[in-house]
Amino acid sequence: MSDQQTIISEVDGGVGILTMNRAQRHNAFDEELIAAMTEALRRLRADSRVRVVVLSARGRSFCAGADLGWMRRAAGYSPEENLNDARKLADLMSTLNEMPKPTIARVQGPAYGGGVGLIAACDVAVGTYDAVFALSEVKLGIVPAVISPYVLAAIGERYCRRYMLTAERFSAAEAYRIGLLHEIVPGEEQLDEAIAEIVETLLANGPNAQAECKSLIRVVTGQPIDEQTTEETAERITRVRASEEGREGLAAFLEKRPPAWIID
Repeated sequence: MSDQQTIISEVDGGVGILTMNRAQRHNAFDEELIAAMTEALRRLRADSRVRVVVLSARGRSFCAGADLGWMRRAAGYSPEENLNDARKLADLMSTLNEMPKPTIARVQGPAYGGGVGLIAACDVAVGTYDAVFALSEVKLGIVPAVISPYVLAAIGERYCRRYMLTAERFSAAEAYRIGLLHEIVPGEEQLDEAIAEIVETLLANGPNAQAECKSLIRVVTGQPIDEQTTEETAERITRVRASEEGREGLAAFLEKRPPAWIID
């Protein structure tokens, strides 16, 4: 367990669980939470026991976006201090997005602003029916700049135009429809069950292949299907197929046995 009060970080059966622990503040971002989460994600990335990372939160809210006290302090920052502050949030988002291990967002309540960014930066997102979302920055006269690449990738330009400009709240059903959530369930018990099923599926697959898949998606997304792209993909499959994990996976399939990476 982490010694940070703002987060709880633990490892259980190949799963790294990172839990935001500011329930009384609706898990809103401040400097301490951002730093603690970034550090914890890096530890989970380096921990060889961890195959999957689940991002969760305590309390009624997943993440209410920016903490009011943090915003008050930021209002008095110099331009250099403001830029440094924004870079730390950007570092958190990129650390989560570029995690080579599969990531799952466990969304049990409202998610606003940067909370939506965290969900979008995860590979898989599951939420409860009563979860509510908003990209609320323009109500405060600011913009969701740091989270925009991840939200755009998750829901596309068209829905970003609506929800970034209106700052209106939208339901879990709408989040599912537009692609922010992959699955919605009635309550937290079903939420844990759904995530357990996804984790079980993820743990059955090659960890290096999963990391390669995430890298492949980042490289190929938005690229034209031209000679350079086809050559890139051919080189990637050649490299992975010849790897130790690739050879083990094929051998296990042919021999009708579990591959070596399966956790008992």
